[in-house]
Amino acid sequence: MQNNWKEITVQDLIDKGEAVLKTGPFGTQLKADEYVEKGTPVINVRNIGFGNIREEKLEFINKDTVDRLSSHLLKKDDIVFGRKGAVERHAFINEKYTNWFQGSDCLRLRIKSDTVLPRFLSYHFLTEQHKQWMMQQCSHGATMASLNQDIVSRIPVTIPSVEVQKKIVTTLSAFDDLIENNTRRIAILEEMARLIYREWFVRYRYPGHEKDKLVDSGTELGEVPEGWEVRKLENVMEHYIGGGWGKEEKKEKFPDPGYVIRGTDIPGATQGDISEVPFRYHKVSNLKSRKLKEGDIVFEVSGGSKGQPLGRSLLITNTLLSEFDSNVMCASFCKLMRVDQEITLPELLYLEIMEMYDDRRIMKYQVQSTGISNFKFSFFLEDLNVLIPPKEIQDKFAKIVRPLFSKIHLLGKKNTRLKETRDLLLPKLISGKVGV
Repeated sequence: MQNNWKEITVQDLIDKGEAVLKTGPFGTQLKADEYVEKGTPVINVRNIGFGNIREEKLEFINKDTVDRLSSHLLKKDDIVFGRKGAVERHAFINEKYTNWFQGSDCLRLRIKSDTVLPRFLSYHFLTEQHKQWMMQQCSHGATMASLNQDIVSRIPVTIPSVEVQKKIVTTLSAFDDLIENNTRRIAILEEMARLIYREWFVRYRYPGHEKDKLVDSGTELGEVPEGWEVRKLENVMEHYIGGGWGKEEKKEKFPDPGYVIRGTDIPGATQGDISEVPFRYHKVSNLKSRKLKEGDIVFEVSGGSKGQPLGRSLLITNTLLSEFDSNVMCASFCKLMRVDQEITLPELLYLEIMEMYDDRRIMKYQVQSTGISNFKFSFFLEDLNVLIPPKEIQDKFAKIVRPLFSKIHLLGKKNTRLKETRDLLLPKLISGKVGV
């Protein structure tokens, strides 16, 4: 640490009026029946990542509730902690999440200082030293780590001058800006693939459509181009099987190593981020029948939550597989789906599933039992009608969309490398071991 750095705690800032801590609304203030399908997003503990927001499984409240509890609206540069479970995590609130709502199971730190930058604090909270400190303070033998205002107020931080803080933030933010730029490009590429799919296979404006006439399919698909076939999903599958989980450590009956993609990993892996996919050991036969290859679809069949139906899916590409240094399979609460590519493209089924997910048609196959949602996969296979375009149209579509999915996962790979480099640099800059 350099000589001009000083050690402070969050409480020191609070005592000087330069920081404010606020706990989320109590359960009596924000009740379960006040959540709605659309409205102001609520950040709960499950939405808190490592300096970022995880947007899956978001909940919402309406304007009346927001107005009544407006003191819990988040502002730019706020720092949000989860009170239960993932206490080593935090979310830094940027422009995108301004005026989102602080959930009941969260703590908010708002900095009002001219000498301490909120972004610098956020980077400090990403260091392994801080994470370990939080876990030690919050565990105390409890089954679930718990965080409160007292613990947050005692967080120690080593602070340089504000000028040095600005330089450190600028350096580290450059990586985050590149990551965010790549993420936006990924979103554009995803939308391009979906727009082309809708244009060709929903509106039937594919190349050469002018000379084709529409005929009644005799199904809920209505009129389809003449010569196009309709089959049940089960009749286009080459292979499907439930996932596995294996063991954390290598054992005699579990000798084969392999990563396991869970439902919770799907949003990140869709964008090429595999950083949290667990590594396990498996029975030889289990991994052999479940090993993922290009063109496979990982399909979530159990779990889910209010506002997030089952059916999240991931298209496997060679670019994505190249990120792993071992075999990959899907987890127990997912299915491996492998279409017969002599019949149809995996990209067609994947994009159809995405459309069904977005417009909630997928919920037809979901059933709730004992608090957990389950997907009626067998019924899904028997019931869903799949449109099979002629081979030449499929080939033209593949030439357009396959490079898009490959580019998505390539950008995801770049983001992984940027995060690795940033995370190597971060502790050295934040501790003052390396000057800016």
